[in-house]
Amino acid sequence: MGLVPKFLRLKRRAQFLSVASRGRKSAQPGLVLQAMARGDDQPARFGFTVTKKVGNAVVRNRTRRRLREAARLVAADHPITGHDLVLIGRDATRGRQFTALVQDVRRALERCGVGR
Repeated sequence: MGLVPKFLRLKRRAQFLSVASRGRKSAQPGLVLQAMARGDDQPARFGFTVTKKVGNAVVRNRTRRRLREAARLVAADHPITGHDLVLIGRDATRGRQFTALVQDVRRALERCGVGR
């Protein structure tokens, strides 16, 4: 299946800022999730970001890939519709065990009231 399809990704800065300003937020040990309800039944759109504080480009890209895969696994188990989701990588994301990272995504979604 691959990663999150490109047409279901948030890419523009304005999209990220919209989710940040109007959405709900849940901080977990391995990530921060921002979720905004769109009010439709289309598949969820995902955005992934990691700041330069986390490390150089190699470290940031690895962190982003881990977030994408964790989100893909969670969305495959329980399809999410009608939301825009932004996952923000933290310094702890890169060293966190992958199973714990997947649990962080699940817990953050539950706390934001997404998909349940």
